[in-house]
Amino acid sequence: MEKAATSPQEQVATPRRAPSQQRSRERVERMLAAASALIAEQGSDAMRMGEVAERAGVSIGSLYQFFPDKRAIVWALAERYTAESQACISAALKDVGDAEGLRRAFSELVDIYYRLFLAEPVMRDIWSGTQADKALRELELADSRANAEFLTAALKRLRPDADGIALETTAFLVWQMGEAAMRLAISVERQEGDRLVAAYKRMALRELLAEQDARAAR
Repeated sequence: MEKAATSPQEQVATPRRAPSQQRSRERVERMLAAASALIAEQGSDAMRMGEVAERAGVSIGSLYQFFPDKRAIVWALAERYTAESQACISAALKDVGDAEGLRRAFSELVDIYYRLFLAEPVMRDIWSGTQADKALRELELADSRANAEFLTAALKRLRPDADGIALETTAFLVWQMGEAAMRLAISVERQEGDRLVAAYKRMALRELLAEQDARAAR
């Protein structure tokens, strides 16, 4: 019998078991906090499981009960950042009902995301390594699609008669380009990064609001 294809989640060494008790959840939180600190200091490539266990104050066996290797830890951190960002984006876009509201909400979201990349070495490290890790690339792609859906919903409220597929395509492309723009911005000097982010916002908003701006100019 032919073996079924594995999902991105299955390609990653997922946690051996989920913490069910409060004490176990607190232990896992210490493990992830320790891993975050180590990644911030030396990067995920240099992080070692023994270091995570030592800093978290747990035995190496306890660490392996929940995370079979460091890829599972990185995956757990990536999922956490993804869930937090999706909640923020959903909340910011759910009540957008006009062009000015979209302009303001989108600009603020880009600024928040940029600040997060600058402030969180762990986030930078994880997403900088996505091109070398197929599973993380798939997670980033799924994240972009989910966030694009929030943006598409806002665009449909602004342009109810527009072609839905075209709006979805635009939203997805704009969001995926935003991921690339953030990675580029944090790889250069801060002043240049600021200019790149500002340029991305202008370009994205021109595309997102082209029809509304054309109507206003008539």
